[in-house]
Amino acid sequence: MSRVDIHRPAMGRIAVKALALFVLINALFVLVDPLPAIGSLSAYNVIFPGRPRLPYSDFPDRAYNLSLYTLNAMFAAHEINAGPKPADEYRILLIGDSSVWGFLLKPEQTLAAYLNAGRYMSPDGRRVRVYNLGYPIMSVTKDLLLLREAMRYQPDLIVWLVTLESLPRNRQLIHPLVQNNASAVRALIAEYGLALDPNDARLIDPSVFDRTVVGRRRHVADIIRLQLYGVLWAATGIDQDYPDYEPAAIDLEADETFHDLKPPMLRAEDLALDVLRAGHALAGATPILLVNEPILISNGRNSDVRYNFFYPRWAYDQYRALLAAEAQRNRWHYLDVWDIVPMSEFTNSAVHLTPAGSLLLANRIAEAVQKIARRD
Repeated sequence: MSRVDIHRPAMGRIAVKALALFVLINALFVLVDPLPAIGSLSAYNVIFPGRPRLPYSDFPDRAYNLSLYTLNAMFAAHEINAGPKPADEYRILLIGDSSVWGFLLKPEQTLAAYLNAGRYMSPDGRRVRVYNLGYPIMSVTKDLLLLREAMRYQPDLIVWLVTLESLPRNRQLIHPLVQNNASAVRALIAEYGLALDPNDARLIDPSVFDRTVVGRRRHVADIIRLQLYGVLWAATGIDQDYPDYEPAAIDLEADETFHDLKPPMLRAEDLALDVLRAGHALAGATPILLVNEPILISNGRNSDVRYNFFYPRWAYDQYRALLAAEAQRNRWHYLDVWDIVPMSEFTNSAVHLTPAGSLLLANRIAEAVQKIARRD
């Protein structure tokens, strides 16, 4: 009998055991879904400092950063996850879109960074610490999803920046983060009676195969890649790509439409105001300062028709009236700073600010926050 014949049965048993182990691991992945637990294991705040903004990038190799859909992993990489909340900290969370996250701004130029640089104190003597939980792409439902996760970090105040583009009904489920966290979004819809379709085809329901090790391999790989990028990020401080860009449009089309809406009337039901109400309910006793964020006000061609690329004047003016009425009716803390930033202090879009614009906004928000802190 040859040596090959002697070892063939043993090799067969090893192959069968390996296959059985592979099937067992995949079955456990399907039944238990360890992805949230895996995402919570992070080198950030342990080996590397926590990131000052949530992970996001379309160009990971240049930004030392990447976008992923596992909420636990996103928050585990953030500086807010560094440890228990200090007793002497008055904790403020910023939520909103890419303007809050700080698109084209360095970490020290963001709204959160400028607020922290002010070294403010609360009326009871605690130091004010602001955390940037903004995340690109406009959708207040995306904000609500992040707020749900953020509440476990015990905020004393939430500053929620919104704009009209984040409120149309048809934008609420476009965000990949929303689509890839379908069960959490459906729970929010059910709990707060949101006028969103829980069976919308854009909400991604993973199949049995998608929940196996093989099906989850991209999610697991992204979590591992985020840890590896921590080495380069910690060494350089770079967390986004800073490309050359075209300045935001000043000369505009004479187009009065806003999405699929036309003048003369913008109705409250066209906007996801119920999501804002849900956010306040979710926050409970924690106060929220709702901020209508600054926009570029053009003085170029057709600026009598449109404020900017995003907004025809009729729609934006009615939005401001609707939002102010909603805030007054619900007795929300509300700050409308839509026109405080000069046209020259926007970068590549009608909501992205220069460092000077970001500082101007920070100063106005600081004034409002101090009033709320004294009142509460």
